[in-house]
Amino acid sequence: MVFDLDIIRNFYSNFPDRIEKIRNVIDHPMTYSEKILYSHLGKNIETNSINFIKKSYMNFLPDRIVMQDATAQMSLLQFMQTQKTKTFVPTSVHCDHLISAEYGSNLDLKNAIAKNEEIYNFLKSASHKYGIDFWGPGSGIIHQVFLENYAFPGGMIIGTDSHTPNAGGLGMLAIGIGGSDAAEVMSGSFLELKFPKIIGVNLIGKINGWTSPKDVILKLSGMIGVSGATNHIIEYFGEGTDSISCAGKATICNMGAEIGATASLFPYDVQMQYFLNKNGRSKISTMAEKIKYFLKADPEVYQKPCNFYDKVIKIDLNILEPYINGPFTPDKAIPISQMKKEAAKNNWPTQIEVGLIGSCTNSSYEDLSKAISIIQQARKKKLKIQSEYMVSPGSKKVYSLMKESRFLSIFKDIGGKIFSNACGPCIGQWVRKENKKNVKNTIIHSFNRNFSSRNDGNPKTHAFIASPEIVTALVFSGNLTFDPRKDMLKNEIGEYVKFEVPKSMEIPNKNFSLEELGFESFSKKENKKNLSVIIKKNSERLQVLSPFLAWDENHLFNVRLLMKTKGKCTTDHISMAGPWLKYRGHLEKISENLLMGAINAFNHEKNKIKNLITGNYETVYNVAKFYKSKNIQSLIVGEDNYGEGSSREHAAMEPRFLGVRVVLVKSFSRIHETNLKKQGILALTFLNSDDYYKIQEEDIFHFYIKNICSGKNIKVELIHKNGNKEKIIVNHSYNEKHIQWFKAGSSLNFIKNQI
Repeated sequence: MVFDLDIIRNFYSNFPDRIEKIRNVIDHPMTYSEKILYSHLGKNIETNSINFIKKSYMNFLPDRIVMQDATAQMSLLQFMQTQKTKTFVPTSVHCDHLISAEYGSNLDLKNAIAKNEEIYNFLKSASHKYGIDFWGPGSGIIHQVFLENYAFPGGMIIGTDSHTPNAGGLGMLAIGIGGSDAAEVMSGSFLELKFPKIIGVNLIGKINGWTSPKDVILKLSGMIGVSGATNHIIEYFGEGTDSISCAGKATICNMGAEIGATASLFPYDVQMQYFLNKNGRSKISTMAEKIKYFLKADPEVYQKPCNFYDKVIKIDLNILEPYINGPFTPDKAIPISQMKKEAAKNNWPTQIEVGLIGSCTNSSYEDLSKAISIIQQARKKKLKIQSEYMVSPGSKKVYSLMKESRFLSIFKDIGGKIFSNACGPCIGQWVRKENKKNVKNTIIHSFNRNFSSRNDGNPKTHAFIASPEIVTALVFSGNLTFDPRKDMLKNEIGEYVKFEVPKSMEIPNKNFSLEELGFESFSKKENKKNLSVIIKKNSERLQVLSPFLAWDENHLFNVRLLMKTKGKCTTDHISMAGPWLKYRGHLEKISENLLMGAINAFNHEKNKIKNLITGNYETVYNVAKFYKSKNIQSLIVGEDNYGEGSSREHAAMEPRFLGVRVVLVKSFSRIHETNLKKQGILALTFLNSDDYYKIQEEDIFHFYIKNICSGKNIKVELIHKNGNKEKIIVNHSYNEKHIQWFKAGSSLNFIKNQI
């Protein structure tokens, strides 16, 4: 079966005409990103001024919505509030986040099904009732499954996971969003998005030797940083794109999230055609081939890219070397040749305790076959692994092909452990047996993020990111400073041997039924009026949502500081994953983890803030709960790129639930700022970033917002403990629609009021 065949056929048959109509309005050649954006505008482009579009929030109608199980819970609970009977846009749910990695694939999957039965029943029953495609536990990681089964060049999808842009590897504009965005679009609203700028990345030359597609994005993240692409699409072009496989392109697009990109995108080419054909979707590639000249930027764009992209970056693949990024941030990019010097300079532990490959970023058959290539060499050269070694396949299809090709037995023969086709260690769902809390150690993985405590809960674990082949080679050395391009290893008979360049293996030809791959369809037309969504009474895992209160349209006076965070504050810091994933459908319970990982700017400790009424230092949750019980409104203050990382809207819903009315920071990550707006929290930025340092622990705040309007700054009065007063000015990016959300108490309240 080819999913959405009629929708895609209709899209492709109309796409050339749409582009030509757009040309009548656009007075310049178009990038590929512009073609997709303009063709998905909710209103005809003829009714809009291009200059207006490029400076404003616009409404888009995506082709599909994709959700993973951890975020789907809250998305569906919010969708239920709209009282719609079916989803307006085709949607799928993928059960990949709730499976812990502990014993191995079979037992871990069995345990997850037993442990999360209530959640899976809820998701399955909601999927049945609302006509949603359901991919059960064990079917695979959301982005790999989507790439194999749904993605198509030229389309637009949104997904409740920040790594949704993975589908850009198949020429699709894919955007990570919050759960309330998904609920709104499912209910028939458009996706509202600030029209992004476009960074063109010109890839020249050809990837060779030990360099992999992963190294392209590892280098780029080092060049522009974790917020360098915020509110931008990254569009790759140039001769170098032709030599990168579809899976490799997906890896690059996936990690665009680490530099803040709204989406990342490659033009359609023969590599995508090959991938579609190998995955039983030749009907899609046949249609794409007929309009392939529309599925890329116009020729004039490639001839003079500086005239059409907002910024152009050039990367020479001929001289690009492998990178190892980290620790603690994905943009600390280190060429492998410099690792020995960097490790010594920073006193990093160089003994690798664990190497892990897989996750949504590098878990394709191609990726894992490169690791197999290294292992096969090692066996011939009589080398043994010196570190623990763990593998997370991307999908049931990948797992089945690995089993048939004897990859699984090869991994196991050298001491590797095969985990489930799920996120596992990448998102903190890893029960690390030998890990002792607060012991300094090093791990290396092929995942996308390496924030403090993310993988194993230990803030002293130094996590480094590299390609699967580099991770595998380093596991045989056991040392972070090993460079497999030139260094030799002593084998078990005393000889010094050297690895050769790894090679990927061709994907075997095999057809699978959708049932074999873990798919269940509930989109058939049937009477679903009497179907119920299963939520247990008094459940500790699921909780029906109550609407947030509307704003009383007065100034916000006497607001107390809940917490002033210091340094990097990601969504992992605001709402931890790992063991807390089980409460993603229970807002009251998961709110207990609010800001547990954030650093208090006043005492430099985690989860220890001052209750300004009692004078005692307590957990963030206890203080917030106390303030809420006393009807005290509070705010959070933060630094740059606040809310970086996952799309999880719990990081916005939890503070809202606990009475936080304002989040005031130096700058926001894109998705988190939107999530705050959606939940009725005032998301503000300092006009002068140095005003952050004026905020004192026991300040009282007056926010003069009674006449809040688009484009107008807000005055804030700080009243210090000694009675002194200061006034500062803060920015906001609210348009008139966002202000309506704030007035209503949330975007969903606004939608219900409209209905």
